[in-house]
Amino acid sequence: MHGRNLLTVHEVAEALKVKETTIRTWIRDRRLRAIKMGKEYRVDADDLESFIQDHTNH
Repeated sequence: MHGRNLLTVHEVAEALKVKETTIRTWIRDRRLRAIKMGKEYRVDADDLESFIQDHTNH
């Protein structure tokens, strides 16, 4: 885990200009990888970058 940049659902939503509920739906549907930490999810910055690349090449 050392050196990983983990983003909150709020940070991911702001970066992608979508609602937090959209991010949670993508996580629940396994479209976006996330780690559950307690009651909250965190998204690795590398996973977010992969998600963006996968959805901008179409």
